[in-house]
Amino acid sequence: MNRISTFRKNIVRNKKILSAMKRRLAIWAVAVITFYVFSYLIDPFDPAWQLYLKDPLKVIVEDILWIFLFSVVISEVSIFIDRMLNKLLPWSNRTVKRLLLQCIIQIVGSVLIVIIINFIIDCTSVSLPEMDARKEYTLLGQWIATNIVVSLTISAFNTVDYLLENWKKTAVEAAQHKVRASKHKQAAMAAELQALKLQIDPHFIFNNLSVLSELILEDQQLGYEYSEKFARVYRYLLVNSKKDIIALEEELKFLESYIFLIEKRIGEGVVFKIDIHEDYRSMYTLPLSLQLLVENAIKHNQTSKANPLEIHVYTNSNKELVVSNTFLPLINKPDSSGVGLANIVARYEILGYIKPIIEKTENQFIVKLPLI
Repeated sequence: MNRISTFRKNIVRNKKILSAMKRRLAIWAVAVITFYVFSYLIDPFDPAWQLYLKDPLKVIVEDILWIFLFSVVISEVSIFIDRMLNKLLPWSNRTVKRLLLQCIIQIVGSVLIVIIINFIIDCTSVSLPEMDARKEYTLLGQWIATNIVVSLTISAFNTVDYLLENWKKTAVEAAQHKVRASKHKQAAMAAELQALKLQIDPHFIFNNLSVLSELILEDQQLGYEYSEKFARVYRYLLVNSKKDIIALEEELKFLESYIFLIEKRIGEGVVFKIDIHEDYRSMYTLPLSLQLLVENAIKHNQTSKANPLEIHVYTNSNKELVVSNTFLPLINKPDSSGVGLANIVARYEILGYIKPIIEKTENQFIVKLPLI
């Protein structure tokens, strides 16, 4: 598998390198063509053009190579300027200022390139043909103008390419956002449906009302406390089932009421241990996540006084909310679609958070929820 993965990465990397090389060659070709076209248009009646093709092949090849080299230098400087500006002043920030600054820097850079190259030629060339000062300045001006046009053309080419790439990226991100929003809506609806199912579940209601009636007969004060916890559970379900995230402190308060109902209904068949670090209580988790995990543990395991189900809710140093339970599988396993656990994982993924970790050992079932 590692070899296949490495091979695929190499293919992707080679494709990127090849694409970059093709793009760079296209830019150089545009620079050369622009140089020739503008040089001709700036003075089409220059006798040098009529004699150009009559020159020896060696002279023509040398001229082409010099123009190609010069075009490559202009292109690379232009690309460098554009890249630096993309980092320092992106188009999305201040478009007009970016446009003006880019044009000014490109023009200044073009003039400097001509000055530097001209200086190098003057210093290194031994035999330069004598030329009238006016003619010399005219040619220098034409060279600078041509250089500026080439530089601005390459800059425009880079800018259009950059904007198109960003447009594609934005379009893809927008499409992905719509997909995530749709999935999130589905997951939220599933969570809400799960909460509604709990509210209207006749077994849940019947069991709690039966316990409540027994407690009222035995201990009115305890019965009153039970009814308060029962109402608090339903109120939490109604108010918070549609939220994306909720403070861990609030989820723990709800869990406290929910555990109270479970302990009075099941008795000593289940043992809870809550160990939450104070620093993490202000962090966030998904609403109903603890209720779904506790419900999942009770649904799939035995709960007897002789061998009680132990459910431990705690935080660790990795800023994770951990729910672990002893593994005491029922002899007759109930039908399960796994909606509760799958819903929690899906909601974490859709919201863009780190996925929960699910671990199963011989004696324990552990779910680690990253705190937000």
